Amino acid sequence: MNTSKTGTVPDHKPRPWIDLLVSIVIPSVILMKLSGSDSLGSVYALVVALAFPIGWGLFELVRYRKKNFIALLGLISVTLTGGIGLLELNPQWLAVKEAAVPAIIGLAVLISTRTRYPLVRTLLYNPSVLDVDKIHHRLLAEGTVEVFEARLQKASYYFAGTFLFSSIMNYVLARWIVTSPAGTEAFNEELGRMTLVSYPMIAIPSMVMMMLIFWYLWRSIRRLTGYTLEEVMAPHLLEKESPKAPTSGEASDRGAKDWNES
Repeated sequence: MNTSKTGTVPDHKPRPWIDLLVSIVIPSVILMKLSGSDSLGSVYALVVALAFPIGWGLFELVRYRKKNFIALLGLISVTLTGGIGLLELNPQWLAVKEAAVPAIIGLAVLISTRTRYPLVRTLLYNPSVLDVDKIHHRLLAEGTVEVFEARLQKASYYFAGTFLFSSIMNYVLARWIVTSPAGTEAFNEELGRMTLVSYPMIAIPSMVMMMLIFWYLWRSIRRLTGYTLEEVMAPHLLEKESPKAPTSGEASDRGAKDWNES
């Protein structure tokens, strides 16, 4: 007998990288590349850019009944960047905005450590990456839950530090590169140049820091549980990596073929 699932809310798996792409990266590219008078113009480019974080946030809210923090952050970031260009404010406000966004994220990481849902747990230590239940049961058996929680807390501080680094570097780059009046073609070009420079100077070092934090977290799991990486990977990831087992029919056909060849 089939049970009706009408009205049930689908399971929501964290997708931080998709959130960042849709809510921050794509809108920023639109503002930089399509704000010129020969494209959409400042007003329409801002409207199109805002549509991405607003649409994504509404989709998450309607489908999963979840409020998307990154979509909200992207909405604020895009509004501020577009507003600086529309209002033709002093470029120093762009530097303040560029520094404020990662600083807010870093502050949110610190605040989240005092809640039931730390951001490090959401981004790195979550069921889409690791077999969290299996790890937790072993920690309970070994009596090392508190030790692991302390290391998870330390990882949160390291994680917040990566955003502090990004905040400082964003401010320095914005003050150094973006010097033209807001709302001009030169301003948009300098904004694009700043984004290109930020990848090798900010994004790559931050990514390396993130990898080191994940390695620290993994090393803690290994030392406290004794599990190997394959043993704690999320089950759906292991299914993708493991070869598909032959069915009984395939096995019998293969056996008959081997018998005929012998």
